[in-house]
Amino acid sequence: MKSQRILGIDPGSRKTGFGVIETGRYQPRYVASGVIRVEKYPAPERLRQIFQAIGQLLEQFQPDSMAIEKVFVHKDPNAAIKLGQARGVILCAAALQALPIFEYTPTQIKGVI
Repeated sequence: MKSQRILGIDPGSRKTGFGVIETGRYQPRYVASGVIRVEKYPAPERLRQIFQAIGQLLEQFQPDSMAIEKVFVHKDPNAAIKLGQARGVILCAAALQALPIFEYTPTQIKGVI
């Protein structure tokens, strides 16, 4: 079985978490993780920086697919809009690389971990 490299994304408008693992015949193997921090900038600049950082991660780690957290219903409509914008630039960066994208709810993710 060929190993697969997966880039996991926990999107946010100010902090976006990421993790990279490799799967294969045995247990998944940790490759890298980190946080993209863009909290001190106006919204358009934050989105540009997120887009650029995701592009750099795609180039650096050459993943076979991306897993990203689905949008959940949020009590604050403004927060949901900002999260949607961040997800949009992340999905766009992956789509430009023709990367397969898989979306999971927070409950699905926590059930596996």
